[in-house]
Amino acid sequence: MYQLEEANYFYFLILIPLLWIAFGLYTAWKKRVQTTFARPELLEILSPDRSRFKPVLKLIVLSLALLSFTFALVNPQIGTELETVKREGVDIVFALDVSKSMLAEDIAPNRIEKAKRLISALLNDLVTDRVGIIAYAAQAVPQLPITTDYGAAKIFLQSLNTDMLSSQGTAIDAAIDLATTFFDDQEQTNKVLFILSDGEDHTEEAAIDAAQRANAAGIKIFTFGIGTEKGAPIPIKRNGIVERYKKDEEGEVVLTQRNSAILESIASSTEGAYTDGNDTQAVLSFVREALKEMDKKEFEAKKFVSYKDRFQAFLFAGFLLILIDVFLLETQTKWISRLNLFNENKSEL
Repeated sequence: MYQLEEANYFYFLILIPLLWIAFGLYTAWKKRVQTTFARPELLEILSPDRSRFKPVLKLIVLSLALLSFTFALVNPQIGTELETVKREGVDIVFALDVSKSMLAEDIAPNRIEKAKRLISALLNDLVTDRVGIIAYAAQAVPQLPITTDYGAAKIFLQSLNTDMLSSQGTAIDAAIDLATTFFDDQEQTNKVLFILSDGEDHTEEAAIDAAQRANAAGIKIFTFGIGTEKGAPIPIKRNGIVERYKKDEEGEVVLTQRNSAILESIASSTEGAYTDGNDTQAVLSFVREALKEMDKKEFEAKKFVSYKDRFQAFLFAGFLLILIDVFLLETQTKWISRLNLFNENKSEL
């Protein structure tokens, strides 16, 4: 297993093609100037030791040196040991509402982006807990099974949007029922479901029933309301520009409002709690306190440890190439001439 400590230094590789372009322009300019000075055969007489191949070889050596120094800066690291570590935590599943009502912009930039940023902030705040992700609208679909890989969770989180499910609506009950299948550890004493939604649910009774089933399975639900009670229209955009707003069958603009009551009912059915999801810091503080009071289950996780730096070989190669350029390609020595590396032994005139 390997990792790159400073991958942003790969941007230095753009210097290599720029170096070759500059060399090509310089060579063309030099040839044009020499042509105005003398004929090619006369130039051969005036500069008999001139090499056509050495400049290209120097450029190749410098390019390889730059490549080596870049990899040295990036510092590839090799995982030398796979270790099983003990971790303590709870299992948390995030259920994100991706229905069209989450496009409302009563909270900046809109509800779904606010919810995704809130989940990302919560992931940054977690340390040893396992997490999973569910997306739901009229139906619920799994996105990420229970894992300790927070980096993967953030990647999957960014891909969530309101166009990913063709069937629209909001069925929180489907998300709750799907979440019950995520918890694969029967010995886990604390199973937590975080629901982030504006609360617009078309099956409120079914959602309460699903919450009660989750409670019987030992799952505690915390809900976070996104949006405002005042509400906002649902914009329909093209290329980031609002073309119109969603209308109902009577041609009236649909106004979507946050329904905190249903979210509170779902949470209370499992002895959980409801929190205003618009205030990120308040949510982080609330979650910290809630998780602190829960018993932590110990579980095993395998990970690579003892990563070893491998920049030294690339640094040595870079300096070696520079020395070759300085001491072998910048000077003309007798033993190099005898080797005739460039096939340039002079014939007698």
